[in-house]
Amino acid sequence: MKLASLFSGGKDSMYAIHLAQKQGHKVTCLLSVFANSDESHLLHHPNLQWTKLQSTAMNIPQLTLDSTSDDIDEELIVLENLLKLAKEKFEIQGLVHGGIKSKFQKEKFESICLKLDLILVSPLWDTEPEQYMNDLIDSHFDFIMTTVSSDGLDETWLGKPILKSEINTLKQLSDKFGFNLNFEGGEAETFVTDCPLFSNSIKINQYEKKWDGYRGRFEIVDAELNYNA
Repeated sequence: MKLASLFSGGKDSMYAIHLAQKQGHKVTCLLSVFANSDESHLLHHPNLQWTKLQSTAMNIPQLTLDSTSDDIDEELIVLENLLKLAKEKFEIQGLVHGGIKSKFQKEKFESICLKLDLILVSPLWDTEPEQYMNDLIDSHFDFIMTTVSSDGLDETWLGKPILKSEINTLKQLSDKFGFNLNFEGGEAETFVTDCPLFSNSIKINQYEKKWDGYRGRFEIVDAELNYNA
């Protein structure tokens, strides 16, 4: 099928594209809704402007719209408009969704797809967290943590590349503090800097870290495609 993909630039949306393509689908466009703030329950907020580099690295065009409200119904209207545009421009037949456990999100996206006669494809749905995180590393997905907002995750995780050793540490912390190892509950967000879908990796030249004692953000200030790697 020709598919669009909901796209935040994080590990889940990127790996969902990877799996969808392995299943024989063709992802023809990326859909990114710029959230009004980080209070959104549906959309990712930080570093979304740098997904344009990922789009270029994958050679998959990106369609974007801005949401002017954190209201879920308003965000869904923006997403529906974006899907209509993708259907008109790329003749998509379905939508890739990188959700793992959130029935709330899945039901919202299924409802829009039903309305637009599209099929929702959720290749990560119900994957076991530790196995999934290790599969990411084994599949050569390089990603960093761009937000943390959970007990057990401090400012040292901001901007940290996640390797096998970090998965082991995160598993211990998730067992102790009760957060989702795959960050499905919003405990952290990620940004993919390299993966098999990319022609070039992404080089982060400048960043800022913000930490309030509990929550933190890693904000990319300047980045580029690494043509010398």
